[in-house]
Amino acid sequence: MGRGKFKGKPTGRRQFSTPEEMLAGTSRRPRTFKQEEVEAEENEKSEEESEEDSDGEKRKGTQGIIEIENPNLVKPKNVKAKNVDIEKTTELSRREREEIEKQQAHERYMRLQEQGKTDQAKKDLERLALIRQQRADAAKKREEEKAAKEQKKSEARK
Repeated sequence: MGRGKFKGKPTGRRQFSTPEEMLAGTSRRPRTFKQEEVEAEENEKSEEESEEDSDGEKRKGTQGIIEIENPNLVKPKNVKAKNVDIEKTTELSRREREEIEKQQAHERYMRLQEQGKTDQAKKDLERLALIRQQRADAAKKREEEKAAKEQKKSEARK
């Protein structure tokens, strides 16, 4: 029999609970996410209690049987707050260490640059002194020309 222009979804039709069913608690509706979450938390608590009883951590597959020291094995970095060791110092990877060294070298170079101790800073200061000298000479020349014009004007008026 035809159902119209559009087909329904293969998952089935929606089923709505009546208010009476909801009050009675016999609705066909599945449990809500919040209820499932509460049950999951209860299960986790009971699992944690059972884990506390056993000293070893649960491991997948043969990991519990065979102890491996694989240097390429990526260890999980996220650690629970209760398991954090505060006194333990973390060692940096080669890339992180090189990055920090690079930043420190750059900062050291910039400090020397500000003090004028590097070759580049010395060249810049020489160039700056030359430019200042040229500007001072140009300003002096303009003053002299201005004074000469004023003197010509005053002679022309007389």
